[in-house]
Amino acid sequence: MTGVVDFHARLAPDAGEPARLLAEMDRAGIDRAAVSAGGLIGLDRLAEQIARGGRAAVAAGNDRVRAQCARSGGRLLPFFFADPVTDIETYGRQAAHFRGLEISPAVHGFRLDDPAVSELVGLAAAAGHPVYVVTLARPGTRPDDLARLAQRFPAATFVWGHCGHSALEFDGLAALAWVPNILAETSGCLTVTARAAVSRLGPERVLFGTEYPLQHHSVELAKLAALGLEPADRELVLGGNARRLLGEPDRATAGEVR
Repeated sequence: MTGVVDFHARLAPDAGEPARLLAEMDRAGIDRAAVSAGGLIGLDRLAEQIARGGRAAVAAGNDRVRAQCARSGGRLLPFFFADPVTDIETYGRQAAHFRGLEISPAVHGFRLDDPAVSELVGLAAAAGHPVYVVTLARPGTRPDDLARLAQRFPAATFVWGHCGHSALEFDGLAALAWVPNILAETSGCLTVTARAAVSRLGPERVLFGTEYPLQHHSVELAKLAALGLEPADRELVLGGNARRLLGEPDRATAGEVR
């Protein structure tokens, strides 16, 4: 098998990172991971903002994530986690040092039709960066809002994190299936949702992710194994699609997937 790529992990400001993540990846047989900043706000507050709205004016620590990734021997690929209110200029200056862009309505409290979001997406498209975003249930942050944004930027590639925020977002799949520049990432969703994503979007538009450290690698790998995909489709989901989006070469995995 070619190398497994985790398209969505996080690095917290922890002295044990990135060594802890790399050790977990070795145990699971994961070769590389796309990583964003983690630990921006507490989980209680994040859950409240997902349910009720709100904005956390917090900086992600992108320089710290970049430095952590630099100690990984090329295995950790940094994403710039941007607040549309404060980070447009900084992302524009530093985009060449990152591999993708993450924006989060749940954390930073914006709508996807905000002009500042369009500015960030334009910069990402120019840099060749995929844009990772988790939709919510509120107006301006729903899957159909992401579909409209992606239509306005056909040269950009969007990744729909967690197949939505509810674990069973079939309505979101229906809204996004017809927009070819949106892919789905499967961490945290139900097996039935991941299977529907492969069926409705096609295996070339689905990405394996873990949401480390909130989710264990073995859980997400077991979920993908339970889908019973054909070998060629499994290769795409577990790494081929991610390598294509990130411009990463094929290479042998760090170990056997358990």
